[in-house]
Amino acid sequence: MTEPRRDEIVGDNLREARARAGLSLSAAAEATGVSKAMLGQIERGESSPTMATLWKLCRGLQLPLTALIGPSRSDSAPIRPHEGIVDGPAFRTLFPFDPKTGTEVFLHDLAPNWEHRSEPHAPGVVEDIFVLEGAVEIWLGSDWIRVEPDRALRFNADQAHGYRNPLDRRSRFLNTMHYPG
Repeated sequence: MTEPRRDEIVGDNLREARARAGLSLSAAAEATGVSKAMLGQIERGESSPTMATLWKLCRGLQLPLTALIGPSRSDSAPIRPHEGIVDGPAFRTLFPFDPKTGTEVFLHDLAPNWEHRSEPHAPGVVEDIFVLEGAVEIWLGSDWIRVEPDRALRFNADQAHGYRNPLDRRSRFLNTMHYPG
């Protein structure tokens, strides 16, 4: 038995989340800012959403990221670390969303000189960054804050923010997402 492709997993999870919320494609498009056509393509596994699109879906549907990229809720296989959706950085889920703690944890590998700006997450979301190797710069407002290896930064992720690797070699960091209540 072959494992489902990542696009199929995201599509199944999106369809299930939308059904649980009782939303039509049109209502989900309005809530997320992702077009009805794109939502349909994602649900059918015909489109591989970017990280920006995944975050729009999560924010609009009020879900943690692993709710979309993790194993399907109907999947009886145990949850285990897996490769995430790639949109510039490579990352994998170390700990999927835990409703008891309101957290999920990722390991990110950033390509040399890579940069990404992120839209605000849902109100109250906080991120922790812990750099393992290289260096990571976090954009908050108008400033880039450099985080060196063995150093950490906590910030409110319900504002526009960004990540970049200022080096000519790979940088690696842990990212913990904290969701309110």
